[in-house]
Amino acid sequence: MKTVRRRGALLVGVAAAVVALDQWTKSWAQGALASGPVHVLGPVNLGLVYNKGAAFSFGTGASPVIAAVAVALVLAVAFYSRRLAKGGAPVPVMVALGLLAGGAMSNLADRFFRHHHGAVVDFIQLVSWWATFNVADAAITVGALTLAISLVLSPGGRHASGPARSSARSSARSSARSSTARSSTARSSTARSSTAVPPMITGASRAPSRTSTAPGGEP
Repeated sequence: MKTVRRRGALLVGVAAAVVALDQWTKSWAQGALASGPVHVLGPVNLGLVYNKGAAFSFGTGASPVIAAVAVALVLAVAFYSRRLAKGGAPVPVMVALGLLAGGAMSNLADRFFRHHHGAVVDFIQLVSWWATFNVADAAITVGALTLAISLVLSPGGRHASGPARSSARSSARSSARSSTARSSTARSSTARSSTAVPPMITGASRAPSRTSTAPGGEP
């Protein structure tokens, strides 16, 4: 149970950190970049953009559909995270789910609460030929890659949790003790059934022996 709680707390903590960092950087960008883009280093630029599409400006113009997909993603992560934690899911999987949930929730918060007609605040541009994105987009991308790699490289059953292994060992020991007890009972029954029964005494053996004495003669 403690392992399940720790895994759940890890997922919630990662998701909360993503939301907090993404929302803070978006608020900063709206104030600091309102007058125009800023060059940072090399091809990296910061410029304020309002995106109605999905991550990295994909699907522009399909804001309602993208919002519905994001809601479904968050609900799916919330539903399966506890089941995965109980099944002993490895830490990278829980971190990846936290990144996915946090990124999706933060972009949903933009669409519902920032009052930009369903648009998301983007401001990071690494190269001129790539779309502008934000911290939530980066978290979603890293989370998806981490989840895919973890699922590919982690065979089923290898990452069983410690409590699960302990439970399996306890069950095995209990089964062994039960089997031993049954064997002992069977041996005792066999020993009792093989004990010699006293032979029955026949009527001939019970009759006393009688001897006849011939009369010696007439008196």
